[in-house]
Amino acid sequence: MAMETSAESPVPVRTVLQAVSGWIGRLGRIWVEGQITDLNARGGTVYMTLRDPVANMSVRVVGPRAVFEAAGPAVTDGARVVVHAKPDFWINRGSFSLSVLEIRPVGVGELLARLERLRQVLASEGLFRPERKRALPFLPAKIGLICGRDSDAEHDVLQNARRRWPAVAFRVENTAVQGSYAVGEVMEALRTLDADPEIDVIIIARGGGAMEDLLAFSDEALVRAVSAARTPVVSAIGHEQDSPILDLVADVRASTPTDAAKKTVPDVREQLQLVRQLRDRGRRCLGGAVERELAWLRGVRSRPALADPVREIERQSEQVAALRDRARRCLSGALDRAGDELSHTRARLLALSPAATLERGYAIVQREDESVVRESSAVKDGDKLHVRLSDGRLGVTVTERE
Repeated sequence: MAMETSAESPVPVRTVLQAVSGWIGRLGRIWVEGQITDLNARGGTVYMTLRDPVANMSVRVVGPRAVFEAAGPAVTDGARVVVHAKPDFWINRGSFSLSVLEIRPVGVGELLARLERLRQVLASEGLFRPERKRALPFLPAKIGLICGRDSDAEHDVLQNARRRWPAVAFRVENTAVQGSYAVGEVMEALRTLDADPEIDVIIIARGGGAMEDLLAFSDEALVRAVSAARTPVVSAIGHEQDSPILDLVADVRASTPTDAAKKTVPDVREQLQLVRQLRDRGRRCLGGAVERELAWLRGVRSRPALADPVREIERQSEQVAALRDRARRCLSGALDRAGDELSHTRARLLALSPAATLERGYAIVQREDESVVRESSAVKDGDKLHVRLSDGRLGVTVTERE
């Protein structure tokens, strides 16, 4: 329960420390996992610091030398261990520590099983999906390099990159690449390079080593930091057979530091050769296109219409004259046929005309209303009639009918 205090009724230091000791004492004996640092033996007592493998936290551990000797030679600086200990709080100094009762090194098999479980968790979150990986720029303006100080990995990356493209620029961040400080320093270097707007690519490089030496590059915090980086990251850890989890989340995985330089920086000789090939190919394509156009132009110029333009005009003139004569003949024939047909029609009309009959001595008798008299019984004495002859008309009166 909470301790009741105020400015008017404070409690002494001993009371606070005794309460803290009581709270810690209620934890009982616990199992704790961490990485050993600052291992030191003085007389029959061994002192060490147990660091958290992910967070930047540590706790002091104290125990009898016999307990450490029973654990075997694997308990050294940098080793991963599981400690059975009792939390202690020293009231006089106000310090906290763990009194070790048993210590067990974490075996390779157990480490591999833990890494496999972590790999499955990260894969289920989609951190290894190919669509998350970003393409590297063709020619980075500046490359960030995270590696050990004066290491072979640094030498390989710088030498091979500058051999391929002498003008390439680097910003090198030297960090620990194994041990308890590796994860924190690499993450800090990653944040620094990722925040630099001039950095186009970040290479994390380390030479080969035992599986325990590469554990820092399978750390969950480091892997998530690489996944969240805005700058493409190239993983070049160990050799071909080494495969830390960092390789799976990085945008590009290189088998060696030398391979990382080759994948990050283009070879200037290869690029110059490619430029020459493309230039030659362009020259051939352009030359072929010009030659085809020239051949087409020669073919056009050799056509009769352009070779002898007057001859073409004469040919067209002859064709126009022939068409004109043909039209004239067609029209003349049509007029002649129409004239003949008109003469025949006129002759038929004349043959059928009443005037022709009158010219032969016949006459037409009509009443005053111009109607024709066809029978003698149709008139009576005294009727006024008109007799139409070929040369005129006569008026008559009917006086007698026979």
